[in-house]
Amino acid sequence: MSPWLPLMHSVSQGGSKGRLSILIFHRVLSEADPLLNWDPDAATFSQLMVWAKQCFNILPLDDAVRRLSERSLPPRAASITFDDGYADNFHVARPILESLGLTATFFISTGYLNGGTMWNDKVIEAIRHCRTSHLDLSSIGLGSHDLSNAASVRHCISELLHNIKHVNPSQRDESVSKILTITDATPRNDLMMTSDQVIAMRQAGMQIGAHTVSHPILANLESKAVWDEVAGSKCFLENLLQERIGLFAYPNGKPDLDYRMSEVEVIRDLGFDAAVTTAWGVADNATDPMQIPRFTPWDRTRFRFCARLFQMHLRNEAHRFDQKASR
Repeated sequence: MSPWLPLMHSVSQGGSKGRLSILIFHRVLSEADPLLNWDPDAATFSQLMVWAKQCFNILPLDDAVRRLSERSLPPRAASITFDDGYADNFHVARPILESLGLTATFFISTGYLNGGTMWNDKVIEAIRHCRTSHLDLSSIGLGSHDLSNAASVRHCISELLHNIKHVNPSQRDESVSKILTITDATPRNDLMMTSDQVIAMRQAGMQIGAHTVSHPILANLESKAVWDEVAGSKCFLENLLQERIGLFAYPNGKPDLDYRMSEVEVIRDLGFDAAVTTAWGVADNATDPMQIPRFTPWDRTRFRFCARLFQMHLRNEAHRFDQKASR
């Protein structure tokens, strides 16, 4: 037995003291990519899932959320989630999950299915295929960048994504279009799932949730646009799968930065059962079901993986103690 199990059990008990850990991923690459070193490759993801299965009782997210509210979670409860709808979720992650008898929830940005490309991937691929060792984007207010080695290319990508992410959607799209023009790049059309693959995912026992149509920062939108983005993705998936969609993930997902309480109320009014954020932490019975925290297991050794999980739960306990002390 892993020495971490008693420790995890002590901070993640079941029943009325139940805690829910939710792991978040985006892509699982078929092989390691030096420019996307934040995404696990197949071998790394497989190992992470083995460790997760050893440390946790893995539940489908809808079941986990229901049991959290009913105070009937098992000890060390956890769920696995993916955001955006990448094709490698279907081709790479799904077979690994199936081989281990695990299920996951895949949150789909529906506007990119069937050949679409997300704005961040357009930037990544434009910089990846830039033919020069120096890229001057100062004419569009995005600086000048060294591209002479993998580290500098990663730095350039990170800086551009950071600078573009939180501008309004029209400005964001204009900046991306100009980057593509300057680098003479053509976006890929095979990065995201097809509608048929989403259906096959569901038929394989995976869960599907909504993630807006075009993955905007909801806090940057007017209220009608927020409604259209969220309701549009929900309706598309319900028509596609011929079933109700009860789960939602906020794009980017940081409270007060990427969404506000007004967006939370939209999610509630649209009848979702639960919504997940990217605020790091674990959920308990005091957690708003429309703002459930998640975290990413970046670690590459079993010790660090288990230590991070334990740390997440300790941080949750400290937060609860602080809340009680402030009353």
